[in-house]
Amino acid sequence: MSPRAHYKFWPARVPHAIEPPATALHDNLLVSARRFPHRPALVFLGQVTTYAELAGHVERVAAWLAQRGIAKGQRVLVGLQNCPQLVIAHYAILCLGAVVVPVNPMNRAAELKHLIEDSGAVLAVTSADLSAEWLAAGMAARDLLVTRLGEVLPGGCADNPGLPAGWVDWLNADVALPAGSTPWGEALACAASLPAVDVGAEDLALLPYTSGTTGNPKGCMHKHRSLQHNVVAGGLWANVCHEDVVLGVVPMFHITGMVVVMHGTLAAGAALVLMPRWQREYAARLIAEHRVTRWTNIPTMVIDLLASPQVDSFDMSSMVSIGGGGAAMPQAVAERLLSRWGLRYMEGYGLTETAAPSHSNPYDAPKQQCLGVPYLSCDARVIDPDTQRELPAGEAGEIIVSGPMVFDGYWGRPDATAAAFIEVGGRRFFRTGDIGYVDADGYFFMTDRLKRMINASGFKVWPSEVENLMHAHPGLAEVCVIAAPDAYRGETVKAVAVRRTGHEALTESELRDWCRAHMAAYKVPARIEFVDSLPKSGAGKVMWRTLQERERTKA
Repeated sequence: MSPRAHYKFWPARVPHAIEPPATALHDNLLVSARRFPHRPALVFLGQVTTYAELAGHVERVAAWLAQRGIAKGQRVLVGLQNCPQLVIAHYAILCLGAVVVPVNPMNRAAELKHLIEDSGAVLAVTSADLSAEWLAAGMAARDLLVTRLGEVLPGGCADNPGLPAGWVDWLNADVALPAGSTPWGEALACAASLPAVDVGAEDLALLPYTSGTTGNPKGCMHKHRSLQHNVVAGGLWANVCHEDVVLGVVPMFHITGMVVVMHGTLAAGAALVLMPRWQREYAARLIAEHRVTRWTNIPTMVIDLLASPQVDSFDMSSMVSIGGGGAAMPQAVAERLLSRWGLRYMEGYGLTETAAPSHSNPYDAPKQQCLGVPYLSCDARVIDPDTQRELPAGEAGEIIVSGPMVFDGYWGRPDATAAAFIEVGGRRFFRTGDIGYVDADGYFFMTDRLKRMINASGFKVWPSEVENLMHAHPGLAEVCVIAAPDAYRGETVKAVAVRRTGHEALTESELRDWCRAHMAAYKVPARIEFVDSLPKSGAGKVMWRTLQERERTKA
């Protein structure tokens, strides 16, 4: 099969490859602000921020960061829900040549501690309700810039009766800021001049963390150029323009939400309607009220939306594009979406290491439950993971990817970086660890994972990380984490655990409560099975594959 077989399905008038811009990411926002100063950049719970206002906020927060001593190359952690403050923080950090380290706001102290220490970050931007976890993780209060999500709204959220139940109290929660931390309002009011910093395509921009098969999460080094490639490529692929309105509900600490939704929307000069968390009826209301045209999501959001008792009243007539990835869209759900609203779900594929998409379905020739075709500038192959021989169409092997969207390597982990790449035909390819095949038309399909990864509603959970955290429980002797099939989430987390002597009374409920206090909610095992012992190999290694296959057989 020709590696270019998919070109006959390629979108009309879209180039096969592009050169990434030589400019840095924050320059995209400045250009949009000059072009469309009075157009809405952000819409958050009814509050509109224009492009001119957003650029001004970024400049003032960047000036404060510079006064605080943040310099080029330094790492700054950002742990927030989707909100204007997250967007402002990202661009303020980037325009100083510093490096954004995005953090899942669900992370707990043990997880934050690793990110702080491994990245060597000198500052964290977070919200008041999360600050206690940062302090418990060892971050000094003086190194915290703290906001309340509702403070960007005049008078808070009290006058917004249309918000979902519980949101007003959550957004207006009067949590005291840690003594010695800096309130967001103080940074936003900074009147100092912004220093001139030379930031270009070859400077490090982003350090998102992702796990492999063993150990703690690793930082993926993305320079401005790899992110810029997918920002520009995404706009070309989807025909995005400044007249679009985009729903931003996928988390922007995640690579897809960050690159495709946040950076892609603002580079186009379009409007970004932000949701701090998912709620199906409110999402439908925002789509109708703001005439949303594009929505990148995960399939479980669509499943939930279609399951709403109010679904018959939802107005989706403004939508021209809906799609996403992270998990396969069930065929039956895709058919309901098409029959109800005439919307064809566009699936794609990518990793943190590839700055989100490396594959996408062509808008005029999609295939269901398919990763799509290699994206602009992307060369993807399927190889035998042992011999590294390229495999013919229809034969499953490891998917490898090469192109300008691929990261430079793992932060401080030269051995892991070396193991993640191979050379094929004189070109450097990233080993995704995902098993799949390519059909005769050049479309890629995923069948399994070489890595031990659980995909729970699009959230990537690495068993080794959950095991490391659970081993801290005094009542556990051993634990093995596997994936359990789940009708709604696709997969869910299951822990097979051995109680320590003297802790025989430890219950599933008690262990789950402990996990909730020590890890992000999506990593907490939904199912726990206590056993007398775990199967082990002759070398003493836990045979996780045996447990995984047993679980699949039971299902």
